[in-house]
Amino acid sequence: MLKKAGKDIPTKSGTKTNPKSQKEVPGQMLDKASKEIPTTSGIKSQIMMRLEKMVEESDIMHGAIRSVDMDEGVFGIAHSELIAKEDMQQLFEHEELGIAVIHTYIWYMYDTLMRGTELCNRFNFIAASRINTTFITKNPTSVMNELVDRFMVAGDNTTPSLYFLPFNSGNGGHWVLVAMDLSRLMVYYLDSLPGNWSKYPSMKKTVDAAILKFRSKKNYRNRKDITWVRVQCPQQNNSIDCRFFVSRFMRDIIALNRIDIPKMVWNNNLGFILILSDISSNLLLNHEYVLFS
Repeated sequence: MLKKAGKDIPTKSGTKTNPKSQKEVPGQMLDKASKEIPTTSGIKSQIMMRLEKMVEESDIMHGAIRSVDMDEGVFGIAHSELIAKEDMQQLFEHEELGIAVIHTYIWYMYDTLMRGTELCNRFNFIAASRINTTFITKNPTSVMNELVDRFMVAGDNTTPSLYFLPFNSGNGGHWVLVAMDLSRLMVYYLDSLPGNWSKYPSMKKTVDAAILKFRSKKNYRNRKDITWVRVQCPQQNNSIDCRFFVSRFMRDIIALNRIDIPKMVWNNNLGFILILSDISSNLLLNHEYVLFS
């Protein structure tokens, strides 16, 4: 079970306000956050040193485990993840992130940016563990129905809102973000590598079929075809950062409170340091979670 202390986090420059207090002004957090993103190796080193010191003081690196219990508001169904030593090693050693870490970051965004605000009606998440190329190849109809069921949980979807699908190309492959607006028949495709959705034809076919089936079940008229938009976004410069990019794309869109994503959103590269700080400081450092061995 999770216990929330809701305490402010002491920092070198003073006291950092708990993110929950910022929920009154959605869309303003991104500007502040973007100014805090480290831009030099020196600053990054200082942040990493602080985080690593706090990790050393945590018992998660000595066998403790965090149980992150997510209510239905996050993925449409109750969901739990276990975060252990190997998950934190993925972060601090800058390795490929596992699904448990991605899901935990999604929960973190929901809990700190969205819970109790209008953003819950504007942004929804689909569990990455349930929709990927491997499952589509094995049983595309089952995956399509899984998507339709998720759409049905959130309500009538007659007003613009986005469903975020962190999509894996299969067998530990590349990750992209698919953001679906069911009311306007728009699908935004965000990829930190060159190319577009044509790289994953089975994914596009399944997403399109799920949207149309959902609208048919709701007796909505389809006045136009589904439009896919390739959003110009920062590109990774290695083979492992796609999961960091997907996580950051979701975070920035929510913080900006943008349903209509422009074709170009970002004009600077994104590092992994902010997500590293978000996850580690909230799972390791705050005394907000019950540990068990």
